[in-house]
Amino acid sequence: MTVELPILITFSAYLILMLGIGFWAYKATDSVDDYILGGRKMGPAVTALSVGASDMSGWVLLGLPGAVYLGGLSEAWIGIGLIMGALLNWNLVAKRLRIYTEFASNSLTLPDFFENRFQDNKGLLKFVSAITILLFFTFYSASGMVGGAILFEKVFGFDYVTALIIGSAIIVSYTFIGGFFAVSWTDFFQGCLMLLALIIVPVTIFTEPQAINNLNQLDPSYFSLINDNTSLLGVASLLAWGLGYFGQPHILSRFMAIEDHKAIPLSRNIAMIWMALALIGALAVGISGHIYFSNTLASPETVFIQLVQVAFNPWVAGLLIAAIMSAIMSTIDSQLLVCSSVITEDFYLKWLRPKASDKELLWVGRAGVLVIAIIATVLALDPKASVLELVSYAWAGFGAAFGPVVLLALFWKDYSRDGAVATILAGAITVVIWKQLNGGIFDVYEIIPGFIAATITGYLVSLISKPNTATLAQFERFKQQL
Repeated sequence: MTVELPILITFSAYLILMLGIGFWAYKATDSVDDYILGGRKMGPAVTALSVGASDMSGWVLLGLPGAVYLGGLSEAWIGIGLIMGALLNWNLVAKRLRIYTEFASNSLTLPDFFENRFQDNKGLLKFVSAITILLFFTFYSASGMVGGAILFEKVFGFDYVTALIIGSAIIVSYTFIGGFFAVSWTDFFQGCLMLLALIIVPVTIFTEPQAINNLNQLDPSYFSLINDNTSLLGVASLLAWGLGYFGQPHILSRFMAIEDHKAIPLSRNIAMIWMALALIGALAVGISGHIYFSNTLASPETVFIQLVQVAFNPWVAGLLIAAIMSAIMSTIDSQLLVCSSVITEDFYLKWLRPKASDKELLWVGRAGVLVIAIIATVLALDPKASVLELVSYAWAGFGAAFGPVVLLALFWKDYSRDGAVATILAGAITVVIWKQLNGGIFDVYEIIPGFIAATITGYLVSLISKPNTATLAQFERFKQQL
C-alpha cells in the first residue's frame, strides 16, 4: 500500500509536536508530585479538555461511529447515559474530591486517598484498590493499543503486529518522559483536534448532493432511538455507562489536580459543552458513513478512517487521521500514568522503599509506564479484538469497584474501612463473573449488577464495622471545608 506523502508529512508533524510537549513537560517535572498530579496547578480549560479527551478515547472515533454505522441511532442511548453520568460526576464528586484529597494528607492517588480517608494503617485498602486499578487498566490500555494498531494498519498498510508495536511506542514515549504535565497539555491539544474532526467530517459528507438523496432512501427505523431490535435491557445497559464515571481513576485524577476547587464550575461547563458536541459528532460520523458506504465495510470501526481517506484531500486527511491518534493517545497516556502512580506510591513507596527519594520515585514511575504498556500490548496482539468490548469491560470494572466507594466516602460519615474493602471486592468480582455468563438477565451490562452489589455490600459491612473516632472527626473537619 502506498501512503500519500501529504498524509505522512501532516501526521508525522503532529506526532513530533506531541513529543515536543513531552520534552517541555520533562523540564517542568521536578518531583513525584509534579509527575503524578502536575503539582495541582492545572487551569480550568486544560482540566476540562483533559477530562474530556482522556474520557472519550479512541472509541468516540472508532467504536461509537462503528456501532451507529451498523445499528443506527438506537446506539445513541450510550451517549445519553454518558452525558448524564458525566454531569453528575462534576456536580457530586469534583469539588468534594479536590478538597478531601488535599485535606487527607495531600493524597496523590485514589488508593492513597482511600487509605488516608479511612486511616488504614495496615494498608489493606490501598493494596486491594491498587491491584484492582492495575487489573482493569491493563485491559483498558489494551483497547487503546488495538485502536492505534487499527489506525496504522489501515492508513499506512503495516501488518497488524508491526502497526501495534509502532503505535504503542509512540503513545508510551511522551508519557514516559513528561508525566502529568505532558499528559494534560497533550490532552488539551488532542481534545481540540478531536472535536474539530468530529464536526468537519460529517458536515463535509452531508453537504454532498448525493448524500441527501441517500439519506432519504434509508429505512426510517435507522433514525429511531427505539426500533424492533431495541429491548429494555439493552437501553438500560447503554444508559448504565453513565454510572462508570464515578469510579474512573484517570478522570478523577483530573479533579484532584485542578488548581482551585473554585474553578470547577467553569471547568465543568467547558467539559460538558465539549462532550456534547463530540458525542453528536460521533453519531453523525456513523450516519454519514452509512450513507456513503451503505453496508460494504468489512470492519465498521474503521468508518471514520475510510470517510477521511475518500472525502478529503491528503493534507486535510493527514490532520484528521491525526485526530484519531489524538483520541487514542489521550486516554492511554492517562491510564498509563495512573498505573505508574499506583506502582510508585501504592506499592514501591508503601511496601518496598518508604524513604525513597523523589528522583528514585520518578524513575520507578517511568519504569511502571513501560511495564504496563508492554503487558497491554501483549493483550492487544489479537487482531480480532474489539475496541468497544475492551473499553466496556474495563469501564464496568472501575465503575462498579470504585464508583460506590468514592460516593460513599465523600458523602457518608459512617462508612468504614472494612466497608470500603468489601465494596471494591464485591464490585470487581461481580463484574468479572457476570461477564462470563450469557443469556436472559445476564445480557445486561455488568456494571449494573456490579454497582448494586458493591453498594449494598459496602453499606451492610459498614453497619457491622463502625469507623473509628479519628476517622469520624476527620470527616467532620472535611465537611467544614466545603
